[in-house]
Amino acid sequence: MRTVLFALLPEVVLLDVAGAAEAFRIANQLVPDSYDLQFVGTSASLRSAVGLQLHKLQRLPPAVPDDAIVVITGVSSVSLDLDSEPVHKLADWLAQVGSNPTITLMCVCSGSLLAAQAGLLRGRQCTTHHAMIDQLAKMEPSATVHGNRIFVEDGHVMTSAGVTSGIDLALHIIAAQLGHKVAVAVARDLVVYMRRTTADPQLSAWVMHRNHIHPTVHKVQDAIVRNPAADWTSARLAAVACMSSRNLGRLFAEHAGCSPLDYVQRLRVALAREMVMNSDLALERVAERSGFSSAHHLRRVWRRWERASPAEFRSTAR
Repeated sequence: MRTVLFALLPEVVLLDVAGAAEAFRIANQLVPDSYDLQFVGTSASLRSAVGLQLHKLQRLPPAVPDDAIVVITGVSSVSLDLDSEPVHKLADWLAQVGSNPTITLMCVCSGSLLAAQAGLLRGRQCTTHHAMIDQLAKMEPSATVHGNRIFVEDGHVMTSAGVTSGIDLALHIIAAQLGHKVAVAVARDLVVYMRRTTADPQLSAWVMHRNHIHPTVHKVQDAIVRNPAADWTSARLAAVACMSSRNLGRLFAEHAGCSPLDYVQRLRVALAREMVMNSDLALERVAERSGFSSAHHLRRVWRRWERASPAEFRSTAR
């Protein structure tokens, strides 16, 4: 049985805790005596970011068992004070226990910054919430900070992006320790649409370019999302918007930051990406189903947004 130690600070983000904890709890139901969840803090009681009070927490233990998992959860960004007494206490404790290479250090969201403050990210590859990437890079200049990754694994230190990515990282750890079938069963129980991997970006193509309020642009984007593989031409997209192609292109550039056809291609690559990762379809079939004229066409467009080829991505994801 492995100890899973959640280290909490005042203003903790509850989803950082609950998402990962629920994944380990379900895994423990499927494979009894796999995990023992414990919750510790710099004080016996603290207030979470949403106002819920947490009580009867254990104090930070002087030692952690070998092969334990130490989960460093994030706190509200507006409440993150790296000079506060609780943060210093937790960082000192992390520096002491986190040097044990048998311990898995799992950082969720701004938990990566706490690991950096404890000196545990020196020379490592890591990530954090996309809003804190620059801050993490300044805190630990020797680290290679990845700006658009769901999670990063470097030895026994694992860092993840914001909130729900803690579930992805927990599933990754469960798969490594208990097997992929158990991780898939946990994901199904959690009603997680798909298990994201370390190769997945933080910002999904399905929500990119939509941080605007223009109703016509949203109308066109909604039509594309419903069927990215459709025969979208400039004229057909303009017809959805009830305006000229030139005017629609101007609105997309102003409000979405891309052209209408670039938006189509990005979603087609996202659709192809999911099929490459979750099926054994040949690339020609993937291209056909995602709206590309051929596998060659898919590869050419794929290279605009993906570093690895479809074959390399499938191998990494598996």
